[in-house]
Amino acid sequence: MAREQQTVLTIRLRGAECQALRAWQRSTTIPAGRTKRGRIILQLADVMPISHIATTVERSRPCVYKWVKRFLQDGLEGRTDKP
Repeated sequence: MAREQQTVLTIRLRGAECQALRAWQRSTTIPAGRTKRGRIILQLADVMPISHIATTVERSRPCVYKWVKRFLQDGLEGRTDKP
């Protein structure tokens, strides 16, 4: 049986960040891409493996790493698309 690899990326969300991300998951006005990016961050904060996160949000592992790294650099503003 294959074992899930543990990621070296970890996120500790502050209360306001966690509340904002959870509210965005329930929102019907936020674009779906941004909602998925928020879900990536929430799942990583819950110590989910990257491969599991990629499967649940239907994105590739490199895409998940990209958004996590962007969040670590820019915080909540890192979820938005850049030109």
